Amino acid sequence: MKKTILLLWALAAGTLSLAQERSARTPSLEEQVAALQRELEGMRHTFDNLDKAVDDVRWHQRLGDVAYVDKVIITGPPPAVVRNPTGQGAKNPVRFSSYVFIPSNLDPKKKYPLLVLPHGGVHSNFNTAYAHIIRELIAQEYVVVAPEYRGSTGYGGGFYRLIDYGGLEVEDTKASRDYMLKNYDFVDKDRVGILGWSHGGMITLLNLFDHPDDYKVGYAGVPVSDLVARMGYKTQGYRDMYSADYHMGKSAYENVNEYRRRSPAWNTHKLKTPLLVHTNTIDEDVNVLEVEHLIKALKADGKKFEYEIYKDVPGGHTFDRIDNFGAKEIRLKVYTFLAQYLKPNKSFKNVNELNAAGYFPR
Repeated sequence: MKKTILLLWALAAGTLSLAQERSARTPSLEEQVAALQRELEGMRHTFDNLDKAVDDVRWHQRLGDVAYVDKVIITGPPPAVVRNPTGQGAKNPVRFSSYVFIPSNLDPKKKYPLLVLPHGGVHSNFNTAYAHIIRELIAQEYVVVAPEYRGSTGYGGGFYRLIDYGGLEVEDTKASRDYMLKNYDFVDKDRVGILGWSHGGMITLLNLFDHPDDYKVGYAGVPVSDLVARMGYKTQGYRDMYSADYHMGKSAYENVNEYRRRSPAWNTHKLKTPLLVHTNTIDEDVNVLEVEHLIKALKADGKKFEYEIYKDVPGGHTFDRIDNFGAKEIRLKVYTFLAQYLKPNKSFKNVNELNAAGYFPR
């Protein structure tokens, strides 16, 4: 009987020990979910990298008949927050890519105007959705640089988490402008403009505000203009992108002044450069109220600028970037405005010339 009891105790102890060992080896449900989320995020960045590589090939297919297409690697400022100050290279400038588009008929002995074109999106990249616009600019004999500023997709998770919305991404864009002037003798330093849509419109505005002497003219299409208001009408999921620990780290409720600091509508007193602003009353992304605030603030500060609020134009947020004839008419207005200050060699006279640029070299 005594042996039986001892045997039962031994079995119980062994079972308990095995259960404890298994418990130590098996992650909790929460840990398993977190691990899966990390794996999915890694896969998403892998697919973004693959998509970017494929799209880079498409640039040559879409523009090879009219332009030299290059992709250069340059540097912007160090990260806004150095999370590992003792780590090797922690304070190094951030490396990022920029697309360079040069008309294939360019004469290197002459001077040409430069346009800086930052892409839109909280996290996005410069892709061939812009190909028709680049063709239109190349036809006018503009040189174009398009920065893949920090936070852009297609370059891995580390670069994605370097995002600094309305912050150092603005300086990355300025760095791409400076690179062009230092490396290409045919770029005219006195004829540099900047244009962008959506978040690219916001970067355009902040470049004009922070570097007024470096740009001759700017165009901001449907620009993100007031982050405080934007956080009010967007979903919680959208707001979470900004309050992520690798980004701004706090919500607008927790740090309203930081969101205000990054908002063009609260910095309009800095404008010194000719500016054109467009918006659409049925924009489903950047609500017209943001751009209306920008316009009112510019007027209140006594700034000279041009703007147009389009009413219910088909296309919503992309109303002047699509292929509709009406969209092309609006882009012609944009190009005509820019041409006043940048003096391209072959500015469009009508929509027919703009339309032809999408199919035939001029």
